[in-house]
Order: sequence, then C-alpha cells, then structure tokens
Amino acid sequence: MLTLHCPYCGVDADETDLHAGGEAHLTRFGPGASDDDFEGYLFTRKNPKGVHFERWRHAYGCGKWFLAARCTATLEVFATYSAQTVAPPADVRAAITAKRPDWSWGDLS
Repeated sequence: MLTLHCPYCGVDADETDLHAGGEAHLTRFGPGASDDDFEGYLFTRKNPKGVHFERWRHAYGCGKWFLAARCTATLEVFATYSAQTVAPPADVRAAITAKRPDWSWGDLS
C-alpha cells in the first residue's frame, strides 16, 4: 500500500486516507486559451514509468492538497512537499538524482 507523508499535518497517511489529483507541475490553460492549448491541458498527459510528480489531497485528515515525487514502477516515495511549490524543491531534486542519476528532468529542468 502506498503511504505518503502529509507536509502540513505531519501524518504518514495510507492511500485510503488520500485522494489522487493527477499530474503536478502542469501549465494550466483556461478561458482565453487556444483550443489546442486547452485540449492539450485536458487530455494530454505523459504518464511515465518511473519518476512522477503528483497532486494528492489528505481527504480524511487536514484536507489540504500537497505534491509527491514518487516512482510509479516501485512505489518508492522520494518526497512530499507543499502544493504552492511551482517546481520540485532542491532537496527533492537531489533525492531523485541520487537514486536515479540517469533520469531526465525534461520540462522541469
């Protein structure tokens, strides 16, 4: 079972206490965006095998949203951090690079 640490209330919560919110660090498009940009935002996701950044809500706890960096192949959690963070913090990047030195940062570089 996946267990994530809520950075707000400090609880290690099982996935049954959480609600997944999809991919993190997306460029969101709304009113006034081109049809292609809006379509890409709604329907195009990378869904990689390996390191992935996700949004989670501590639904049966403090109720706040946070972000998690984890490996989708092994369920290893590298870190969790504030939802107000626009890019992975330096300590999260260092933890991922230490364990997955060959992983490409792509759009997050």
